Amino acid sequence: MKHYTSINDIDDINSWIEEAKKLKATPLKNIDLGQYKTLGLLFFNSSLRTRLSTQKAALNLGMNPIVMNVSGDAWGIEFEDGTVMNGTTAEHIKEAAAVVSQYCDVIAVRAFPGLTDKEKDESEHVIKSFVKYASVPIVSMESATEHPLQGFTDALTIAENATKKRPKVVLSWAPHIKALPHAVANSFTQAMQKMDVEFVIANPEGYNLSKEITKDTKIYHNQKEAFKDADFVYTKNWSSYDEYGQVLKTDSDWLITKEKIGEAKFMHCLPVRRNVVVEDAVLDSDASLVIEQANNRTFAAQLVLKKILEDL
Repeated sequence: MKHYTSINDIDDINSWIEEAKKLKATPLKNIDLGQYKTLGLLFFNSSLRTRLSTQKAALNLGMNPIVMNVSGDAWGIEFEDGTVMNGTTAEHIKEAAAVVSQYCDVIAVRAFPGLTDKEKDESEHVIKSFVKYASVPIVSMESATEHPLQGFTDALTIAENATKKRPKVVLSWAPHIKALPHAVANSFTQAMQKMDVEFVIANPEGYNLSKEITKDTKIYHNQKEAFKDADFVYTKNWSSYDEYGQVLKTDSDWLITKEKIGEAKFMHCLPVRRNVVVEDAVLDSDASLVIEQANNRTFAAQLVLKKILEDL
């Protein structure tokens, strides 16, 4: 595998899940695979799980991870071609990507959307610029529209916890105090579309995800109806797609409660705002899989890096 920037880079999600389970059982089995290889982790935005889990994944493979908070530690990077760079940017991506490629065997990048210009965000100009100008493989640690490491993590977590052959999985919008990206919801949707599950989405009017993502997935605007007979409830906030980046609804009637989810397992990518997105009674219950999900981030990243290293 050359790059991993989308869930669609997974050829067979079931075989990936089985391989990730084996890595989880013996995480240091391939520790010689990455010997003398360097992973560059470039963060344009903040991170906790993504940073630590990807570093640990690299270490489990014998790689040497180098971390840089680009927005705070590096020169401002320009991504537009033909720009007269007489403003705040001091280095063009053409040089930056080429230089980092000399130091690193694999580059992982995390860069959020601006949520003001839909066309620009959907062009994925940051991650695609690294793919274009770097001479080494690129891994997305979340881009403007996708979070493929999280999406695969969630698929693995569901596979490990399913108690029936074809479980019902609900992706539910929940309230938040600010506008958030669509990346996690997009990649989770794409992952579930690759699995043998009954998958539906629940969100208020005005919060439908892109039709390019949801395709023929059933969408409910009634949360209670969507949750009926659910085995897993995956919760995430996202801003409006049609009225791009806007917050249209902030009231608490879509808050996730124990009463609403019943016997379903609860999932969230974290961080999560307690009693805004989900009540304590859910997060602190045996139904919550959020810590297990966070643990699986390591093995999802480790499998991606393993497949890339095997093709170097």
